[in-house]
Amino acid sequence: MKIAVMPNLGKKDAAFHTGNVIDKLHEFGADVLMKQSFQNAFPRCGVIFYSDFSRMMSDCDAVIAVGGDGTIIHCARHAAAVEKPILGINVGRLGFVAGLEANELDRLQQLVGSQYLVEERMMLEVRLETGGGVQVYRALNDAVLARGALSRILDFKVNFNDANVCDYRADGLILATPTGSTAYSLSAGGPVIDPSIQCILLSPICPHSLLTRSVVFGPDARLSVQASSSYDSEIFLTVDGETSVQIQDGQKIDFYRSPQAAKIIKLKQDNFYEIVNAKLAERRN
Repeated sequence: MKIAVMPNLGKKDAAFHTGNVIDKLHEFGADVLMKQSFQNAFPRCGVIFYSDFSRMMSDCDAVIAVGGDGTIIHCARHAAAVEKPILGINVGRLGFVAGLEANELDRLQQLVGSQYLVEERMMLEVRLETGGGVQVYRALNDAVLARGALSRILDFKVNFNDANVCDYRADGLILATPTGSTAYSLSAGGPVIDPSIQCILLSPICPHSLLTRSVVFGPDARLSVQASSSYDSEIFLTVDGETSVQIQDGQKIDFYRSPQAAKIIKLKQDNFYEIVNAKLAERRN
């Protein structure tokens, strides 16, 4: 089995844990693939290094991401594009998307032996029309429309299948997948949604109304959002906390279920609610 390992070496102790991952994979008989840029960090580990990232993703059978949730989500989008399953190994704080903790690497024998389940996670597709054409982004967690640091409250108009369904006055709007329901949306008061369910969750950020609540739309919903300001405020679209684009006042952005899905490897039998309870207990501590 050929496994592409994609670490975030900016995380504390990530290089140490990645070395352990490489050693375990070799012990269990797997070939390890990595980007050429990691060669100096792992010079004598028997790794096959690739200068062509696309070729590496095409050649591998599975992907391992070593880092926190942000790292795993970033790598999962790349894996989804080539329909490869991904396993996250948590060396961050919470690790909602991770399948293993850093002290559970003996379970990698199940991965190499193809003794695992794959859980498909819905992704969100975001379309933004610009003067240069249509920009398409994909999110595993969420897409956020929000004001700039010094801007004032924004007005949002939300259309569902071309019909206006709700308007908000708020600092921003979060459009999340079920996977993203435990991320920013949860902090904004949104519900926790089992990732086996397919839906789009809309949660306002600091809404200017006590009656404003999150809304859950079906998987086939086509949502469009326009944000505007009476004060020439800056408006930004941020996808999975990684890609940020400044939006023009009143510019329409479309959101719907992506045809791509992330394939998350499960090596353990714990269910989603056990993971959420355990991770939220860690956050409280």
